[in-house]
Amino acid sequence: MKLLTQEIRKVIPQLYSQDGKGDRAIAYVKFFTPWSNWTWYATEFDGEDTFFGLVVGLETELGYFSLKELSEVTGPCGMKVERDLYFAPKPLSELEKFHIN
Repeated sequence: MKLLTQEIRKVIPQLYSQDGKGDRAIAYVKFFTPWSNWTWYATEFDGEDTFFGLVVGLETELGYFSLKELSEVTGPCGMKVERDLYFAPKPLSELEKFHIN
């Protein structure tokens, strides 16, 4: 599966363009590991490799993550990180409600 399509590249904002919006920032793409609870919601992209967004794993926090590193993660039986094909853009406030109890 291609993690980042040309269509997504066209709509995801440049890195730092949603700075200051806080939980009103919009996540445009969701990546996840099908074998664990790790999920990455990208709100911004530098056009090359670096995303910024909500990272859900051991903790739930905002941070940077790499397209290259996501593509290199390998799980059991060779499973890879996937992109949620059915994810629709959502504000971080909505995603945080789902992940933070």
